[in-house]
Amino acid sequence: MPVAAGLAFGLVLSSMGSAAADPKPTISQAKAKLEKLNDKADKVVDRFNAATERYKGAKGTYTKLNDSYKRKLATVADLRAQVVNMAVDTYKLGNYATTLPGLITADKPEDTLSRMALAGQMTTERAQKLAAFDRENRGLKAERDKAEKALEAADKGRDAVQKERSEILELIDEQKKLLRKLGAYNPGNPNSTGVQYTGPASGNAAAVLRFAYAQVGKPYVFGGTGPGGFDCSGLTQASWRAAGVSLPRTTWAQWSWGASRKVSLDALQPGDLIFSEGLGHVSIYAGNGQIVHAPQTGDVVKIVKLSEYGRNLVGAVRP
Repeated sequence: MPVAAGLAFGLVLSSMGSAAADPKPTISQAKAKLEKLNDKADKVVDRFNAATERYKGAKGTYTKLNDSYKRKLATVADLRAQVVNMAVDTYKLGNYATTLPGLITADKPEDTLSRMALAGQMTTERAQKLAAFDRENRGLKAERDKAEKALEAADKGRDAVQKERSEILELIDEQKKLLRKLGAYNPGNPNSTGVQYTGPASGNAAAVLRFAYAQVGKPYVFGGTGPGGFDCSGLTQASWRAAGVSLPRTTWAQWSWGASRKVSLDALQPGDLIFSEGLGHVSIYAGNGQIVHAPQTGDVVKIVKLSEYGRNLVGAVRP
């Protein structure tokens, strides 16, 4: 009995220790974890976007080179056929018309001159065809090798995209679980018509903000460039495109693109891009101390006060 009692006591202590070692997170702990996940997700999504752009570029290069290779292959095949036909014709005719006996036995002087001209013409034409065939044939391997290297680069780019995608999907699962525990998960509405912009912007910036405000309520989607959902840089790119300005795809690329267009955070104007969280996030200044942005998974395109959001601000760019 003492042994049984000891075992029972031990089990109680064990279960208590287990419960103490794995307590349920408090609301504040869950929020802190979510913030860390969001920061990490911003960076991974930007890597995903960069990998996607590299893949698109490599695939586009391969397509162009492969098309060029196919055209050159067709050209070489046509020239090869001409050279073969030329050799066959020479063999069949014995080249009599353009040999010395053929020229001497011509009935009339004008026939001799005609045959001499024909001989020169045929010789030149043959030389040109042979030279073209040799040139194009030698260039064929170079074209094929360039296309193969481009295809290899595209394959690597595709693999990088898949790797980043896998990591993002894991992060999204964690984010959604925490958001649901906090009762803060918002799936958004891909068909949202947003709200009307009535702020102080003018010119291009007004067009930017009219577009951005029209996306309010649409879900945050990693890699999203619209129309049903956006990530942060996808929204800024699409918004400025509406004003006729072409921005790069990723947050880092947009910051780099704006190297000569940086402005002080104390002198913000509507339409300016605001970069934060170690360049992991970008938003649009709307005027009156507000920004419009696509925050993170489980949230929607929204308008918030910069003072409430502004975490780890890096700087601003005026496109």
